[in-house]
Amino acid sequence: MRVIILGVAILAAGGAGYLAMNMMGSNRPVEPARVVAPEPQIELDEVLVASQTLTTGTRVEGQLRWQRWPADAVSPDFITRSSRPEAIDELSESVVRATIAEGEPVRPIKLLGADQSFMSSILPSGKRAVATQIAADTSAGGFILPDDYVDVIMTSRDRNGGFTTETILNNIRVLAIDQTIREDEQGRLVQVGQTATLELTPRQAEIITVAQQMADRLTLALRSVQDVDPADARNAAEHLIGDGPGGTITLIKRGQRTVAGQ
Repeated sequence: MRVIILGVAILAAGGAGYLAMNMMGSNRPVEPARVVAPEPQIELDEVLVASQTLTTGTRVEGQLRWQRWPADAVSPDFITRSSRPEAIDELSESVVRATIAEGEPVRPIKLLGADQSFMSSILPSGKRAVATQIAADTSAGGFILPDDYVDVIMTSRDRNGGFTTETILNNIRVLAIDQTIREDEQGRLVQVGQTATLELTPRQAEIITVAQQMADRLTLALRSVQDVDPADARNAAEHLIGDGPGGTITLIKRGQRTVAGQ
Protein backbone atom coordinates (compact mmCIF):
# COMPACT_ATOMS: atom_id res chain seq x y z
CA MET A 1 0.00 0.00 0.00
CA ARG A 2 2.84 2.36 0.87
CA VAL A 3 4.58 1.60 -2.41
CA ILE A 4 1.39 2.31 -4.35
CA ILE A 5 0.90 5.61 -2.50
CA LEU A 6 4.57 6.57 -3.18
CA GLY A 7 4.21 5.79 -6.88
CA VAL A 8 1.03 7.85 -7.14
CA ALA A 9 2.80 10.74 -5.39
CA ILE A 10 5.74 10.58 -7.85
CA LEU A 11 3.41 10.55 -10.85
CA ALA A 12 1.47 13.47 -9.45
CA ALA A 13 4.65 15.46 -8.86
CA GLY A 14 5.88 14.73 -12.40
CA GLY A 15 2.56 15.74 -13.90
CA ALA A 16 2.54 18.98 -11.90
CA GLY A 17 6.07 19.80 -13.09
CA TYR A 18 5.13 19.12 -16.73
CA LEU A 19 2.09 21.39 -16.48
CA ALA A 20 4.19 24.14 -14.88
CA MET A 21 6.75 24.02 -17.69
CA ASN A 22 4.05 24.28 -20.35
CA MET A 23 2.47 27.21 -18.57
CA MET A 24 5.82 29.05 -18.41
CA GLY A 25 6.51 28.44 -22.12
CA SER A 26 3.12 29.79 -23.10
CA ASN A 27 3.87 33.09 -21.32
CA ARG A 28 7.04 33.81 -23.42
CA PRO A 29 6.57 36.62 -26.01
CA VAL A 30 6.34 35.41 -29.56
CA GLU A 31 9.10 36.88 -31.78
CA PRO A 32 7.75 38.42 -34.96
CA ALA A 33 8.75 36.72 -38.21
CA ARG A 34 11.65 38.34 -40.03
CA VAL A 35 10.74 39.91 -43.34
CA VAL A 36 13.57 39.81 -45.93
CA ALA A 37 13.32 42.72 -48.32
CA PRO A 38 14.08 41.81 -51.94
CA GLU A 39 17.30 43.27 -53.37
CA PRO A 40 16.68 46.17 -55.74
CA GLN A 41 17.09 45.32 -59.40
CA ILE A 42 20.00 47.22 -61.09
CA GLU A 43 19.08 48.58 -64.49
CA LEU A 44 21.76 47.71 -67.02
CA ASP A 45 22.70 49.03 -70.43
CA GLU A 46 25.37 47.92 -72.89
CA VAL A 47 28.35 50.22 -73.46
CA LEU A 48 30.83 50.03 -76.33
CA VAL A 49 34.33 49.20 -75.03
CA ALA A 50 37.67 48.23 -76.54
CA SER A 51 38.26 44.48 -76.66
CA GLN A 52 42.01 45.16 -76.64
CA THR A 53 44.29 48.15 -76.15
CA LEU A 54 44.11 50.50 -79.14
CA THR A 55 47.13 52.77 -79.57
CA THR A 56 47.15 56.15 -81.25
CA GLY A 57 47.03 56.00 -85.04
CA THR A 58 45.71 52.44 -85.31
CA ARG A 59 42.58 51.63 -87.29
CA VAL A 60 39.57 50.14 -85.48
CA GLU A 61 38.84 46.81 -87.15
CA GLY A 62 36.70 44.44 -85.10
CA GLN A 63 38.39 45.48 -81.85
CA LEU A 64 35.23 46.71 -80.11
CA ARG A 65 32.58 44.86 -78.11
CA TRP A 66 29.47 45.53 -76.02
CA GLN A 67 29.83 45.43 -72.23
CA ARG A 68 26.98 45.40 -69.70
CA TRP A 69 27.11 48.58 -67.61
CA PRO A 70 24.96 50.03 -64.79
CA ALA A 71 22.62 52.50 -66.46
CA ASP A 72 23.05 55.13 -63.74
CA ALA A 73 26.86 55.02 -64.25
CA VAL A 74 26.76 55.59 -68.01
CA SER A 75 28.43 58.88 -68.95
CA PRO A 76 26.68 61.01 -71.58
CA ASP A 77 29.66 60.64 -73.94
CA PHE A 78 29.65 56.82 -73.81
CA ILE A 79 28.32 54.95 -76.84
CA THR A 80 25.45 52.70 -75.78
CA ARG A 81 23.71 49.93 -77.66
CA SER A 82 20.32 51.48 -76.98
CA SER A 83 21.31 54.71 -78.72
CA ARG A 84 23.63 53.35 -81.47
CA PRO A 85 22.99 49.63 -82.02
CA GLU A 86 25.12 49.60 -85.21
CA ALA A 87 28.08 51.43 -83.67
CA ILE A 88 30.57 48.57 -84.14
CA ASP A 89 30.02 48.52 -87.90
CA GLU A 90 29.83 52.31 -88.14
CA LEU A 91 33.19 52.80 -86.41
CA SER A 92 35.06 49.93 -88.09
CA GLU A 93 37.06 52.32 -90.32
CA SER A 94 37.79 54.91 -87.64
CA VAL A 95 41.31 55.82 -86.53
CA VAL A 96 42.29 56.07 -82.87
CA ARG A 97 43.19 59.63 -81.91
CA ALA A 98 44.22 58.86 -78.30
CA THR A 99 45.07 55.50 -76.73
CA ILE A 100 42.08 53.47 -75.49
CA ALA A 101 42.87 50.80 -72.87
CA GLU A 102 41.34 47.34 -72.99
CA GLY A 103 37.87 47.42 -71.40
CA GLU A 104 37.72 51.23 -71.49
CA PRO A 105 34.46 52.74 -72.81
CA VAL A 106 34.89 54.19 -76.27
CA ARG A 107 34.19 57.91 -76.60
CA PRO A 108 33.77 59.67 -79.95
CA ILE A 109 36.36 62.31 -78.97
CA LYS A 110 39.05 59.60 -79.11
CA LEU A 111 38.19 58.51 -82.65
CA LEU A 112 38.55 60.02 -86.08
CA GLY A 113 36.44 59.24 -89.11
CA ALA A 114 38.07 57.56 -92.09
CA ASP A 115 37.74 60.80 -94.07
CA GLN A 116 39.38 62.98 -91.40
CA SER A 117 43.05 63.98 -91.36
CA PHE A 118 44.82 62.44 -88.39
CA MET A 119 47.83 64.74 -88.19
CA SER A 120 45.80 67.95 -88.35
CA SER A 121 43.49 66.65 -85.63
CA ILE A 122 46.29 66.10 -83.09
CA LEU A 123 47.93 69.47 -83.72
CA PRO A 124 47.09 72.01 -81.00
CA SER A 125 45.63 75.31 -82.12
CA GLY A 126 48.31 77.67 -83.42
CA LYS A 127 50.84 74.91 -84.11
CA ARG A 128 52.29 73.64 -87.38
CA ALA A 129 53.66 70.24 -88.41
CA VAL A 130 57.01 70.52 -90.21
CA ALA A 131 59.03 67.60 -91.54
CA THR A 132 62.81 67.41 -91.51
CA GLN A 133 65.13 64.70 -92.80
CA ILE A 134 66.89 62.53 -90.23
CA ALA A 135 69.14 59.49 -90.08
CA ALA A 136 70.38 57.21 -87.32
CA ASP A 137 73.41 59.43 -86.68
CA THR A 138 71.26 62.59 -86.52
CA SER A 139 68.43 61.27 -84.34
CA ALA A 140 70.05 59.83 -81.19
CA GLY A 141 70.81 56.56 -82.91
CA GLY A 142 67.17 55.98 -83.84
CA PHE A 143 65.93 56.04 -80.25
CA ILE A 144 63.76 59.11 -80.76
CA LEU A 145 60.08 58.18 -80.82
CA PRO A 146 56.85 60.12 -81.35
CA ASP A 147 55.90 62.24 -78.31
CA ASP A 148 59.56 62.62 -77.33
CA TYR A 149 60.99 66.13 -76.96
CA VAL A 150 64.17 67.22 -78.72
CA ASP A 151 66.47 70.15 -79.34
CA VAL A 152 67.32 70.93 -82.95
CA ILE A 153 71.03 71.57 -83.57
CA MET A 154 72.33 73.10 -86.79
CA THR A 155 75.85 72.45 -88.06
CA SER A 156 77.16 74.56 -90.94
CA ARG A 157 80.47 75.35 -92.58
CA ASP A 158 81.90 78.83 -92.07
CA ARG A 159 83.84 80.91 -94.56
CA ASN A 160 87.19 79.75 -93.17
CA GLY A 161 86.42 76.10 -93.86
CA GLY A 162 85.59 75.25 -90.26
CA PHE A 163 82.24 74.31 -88.76
CA THR A 164 79.88 76.17 -86.46
CA THR A 165 77.22 74.52 -84.36
CA GLU A 166 74.26 76.10 -82.60
CA THR A 167 70.98 75.00 -81.06
CA ILE A 168 68.24 76.65 -83.08
CA LEU A 169 65.15 75.23 -81.32
CA ASN A 170 64.54 73.94 -77.78
CA ASN A 171 61.92 71.63 -76.26
CA ILE A 172 60.29 70.58 -79.52
CA ARG A 173 57.74 67.76 -79.57
CA VAL A 174 58.14 64.98 -82.15
CA LEU A 175 54.78 64.19 -83.74
CA ALA A 176 55.82 61.29 -85.93
CA ILE A 177 58.76 59.37 -87.34
CA ASP A 178 57.96 58.67 -90.99
CA GLN A 179 54.42 57.20 -90.86
CA THR A 180 54.72 55.91 -87.29
CA ILE A 181 52.71 57.91 -84.76
CA ARG A 182 53.68 55.88 -81.67
CA GLU A 183 55.70 52.84 -80.64
CA ASP A 184 53.90 49.53 -80.90
CA GLU A 185 51.73 47.96 -78.17
CA GLN A 186 54.62 45.95 -76.70
CA GLY A 187 56.76 49.07 -76.39
CA ARG A 188 59.23 47.95 -79.04
CA LEU A 189 61.26 50.63 -80.78
CA VAL A 190 60.27 51.55 -84.28
CA GLN A 191 62.57 51.19 -87.25
CA VAL A 192 64.85 54.17 -87.87
CA GLY A 193 62.95 56.55 -90.14
CA GLN A 194 64.09 59.12 -92.66
CA THR A 195 61.76 61.95 -91.73
CA ALA A 196 60.77 63.45 -88.38
CA THR A 197 57.64 65.58 -88.14
CA LEU A 198 57.94 68.28 -85.48
CA GLU A 199 55.29 70.36 -83.71
CA LEU A 200 56.24 74.01 -84.20
CA THR A 201 54.85 77.49 -83.97
CA PRO A 202 54.68 79.46 -87.23
CA ARG A 203 57.83 81.34 -86.19
CA GLN A 204 59.70 78.13 -85.42
CA ALA A 205 58.58 76.73 -88.77
CA GLU A 206 60.26 79.68 -90.48
CA ILE A 207 63.45 79.17 -88.47
CA ILE A 208 63.82 75.49 -89.35
CA THR A 209 62.95 76.13 -92.99
CA VAL A 210 65.82 78.62 -93.24
CA ALA A 211 68.10 76.28 -91.27
CA GLN A 212 67.42 73.43 -93.69
CA GLN A 213 68.78 75.62 -96.49
CA MET A 214 71.80 76.88 -94.57
CA ALA A 215 72.84 73.80 -92.61
CA ASP A 216 75.17 71.02 -93.67
CA ARG A 217 73.39 68.91 -91.06
CA LEU A 218 70.44 69.17 -88.67
CA THR A 219 70.65 66.97 -85.57
CA LEU A 220 67.86 66.09 -83.13
CA ALA A 221 69.11 65.89 -79.55
CA LEU A 222 66.82 63.80 -77.33
CA ARG A 223 65.82 65.47 -74.04
CA SER A 224 65.31 63.66 -70.75
CA VAL A 225 61.68 63.41 -69.61
CA GLN A 226 62.75 65.35 -66.50
CA ASP A 227 63.84 68.27 -68.67
CA VAL A 228 60.74 68.44 -70.83
CA ASP A 229 58.94 71.75 -70.57
CA PRO A 230 56.73 72.54 -73.58
CA ALA A 231 56.28 76.09 -72.25
CA ASP A 232 60.04 76.58 -72.64
CA ALA A 233 60.11 75.93 -76.39
CA ARG A 234 62.41 78.86 -77.12
CA ASN A 235 63.41 80.12 -80.53
CA ALA A 236 67.15 80.00 -80.01
CA ALA A 237 67.97 81.24 -83.52
CA GLU A 238 65.80 84.30 -84.12
CA HIS A 239 68.75 85.85 -85.93
CA LEU A 240 68.17 83.45 -88.82
CA ILE A 241 64.93 85.21 -89.72
CA GLY A 242 65.24 88.38 -87.68
CA ASP A 243 63.12 91.27 -88.78
CA GLY A 244 66.23 93.31 -89.49
CA PRO A 245 66.17 96.96 -90.45
CA GLY A 246 63.24 98.17 -92.52
CA GLY A 247 63.51 97.76 -96.25
CA THR A 248 65.91 94.77 -96.13
CA ILE A 249 65.71 91.26 -97.47
CA THR A 250 67.60 88.13 -96.44
CA LEU A 251 69.57 86.23 -99.08
CA ILE A 252 70.78 82.67 -98.64
CA LYS A 253 73.37 81.57 -101.18
CA ARG A 254 75.47 78.43 -100.90
CA GLY A 255 74.56 78.14 -97.25
CA GLN A 256 75.63 81.71 -96.44
CA ARG A 257 73.16 84.29 -95.13
CA THR A 258 73.45 87.96 -96.03
CA VAL A 259 71.12 90.91 -95.57
CA ALA A 260 70.72 93.31 -98.48
CA GLY A 261 68.83 96.54 -98.83
CA GLN A 262 66.08 96.94 -101.34
